Amino acid sequence: MKRIQPALTAALFAAALAVSAQTAGPTDPQIAAIVVTANQVDIDAGKLAQSRSTNKDVKAFGKMMVTDHTGVNKSAVALVTKLHVKPEDNPTAESLKKGGEDNIKQLKTLKGSAFDKAYIDHEVVYHQAVLDAVDKTLIPSAQNAELKALLIKVRPAFVAHLEHAKQLQAKFEKKAA
Repeated sequence: MKRIQPALTAALFAAALAVSAQTAGPTDPQIAAIVVTANQVDIDAGKLAQSRSTNKDVKAFGKMMVTDHTGVNKSAVALVTKLHVKPEDNPTAESLKKGGEDNIKQLKTLKGSAFDKAYIDHEVVYHQAVLDAVDKTLIPSAQNAELKALLIKVRPAFVAHLEHAKQLQAKFEKKAA
């Protein structure tokens, strides 16, 4: 179950985005909701990692997730407020929220190195899925130039998060071997 959860979250995210892409792609208000929800999912998991992990690297990573994703959400909310766009709930945002809740629920059952490994494994899969969605669906579907520019601007942070999570994952795998 511990290895299935990240894959399940990614699969739900990808499936929901694929459905959106088959229609005309998500609208700007839907993209806004997806962005805010995706960031909130990582903020919630990061807060849990900060409070639950005993590994200094995992705690630091969780803190970085909270800080960075809170910043992205502030930028996104400021932009949609400026543009008078109300984020519109949609199946992708709902599936992200459900996947995030399921991840937190599962992580809360773990302690110590099992928690750390499951959290980092999820972060690797989650950030890859988010990057795929940003590249293949969100940026191409964004109609507003400022929204598209925000997505392009924050993309490198998601890449850096993915690489950092992969480094931590490799450390855990090396320790386990």
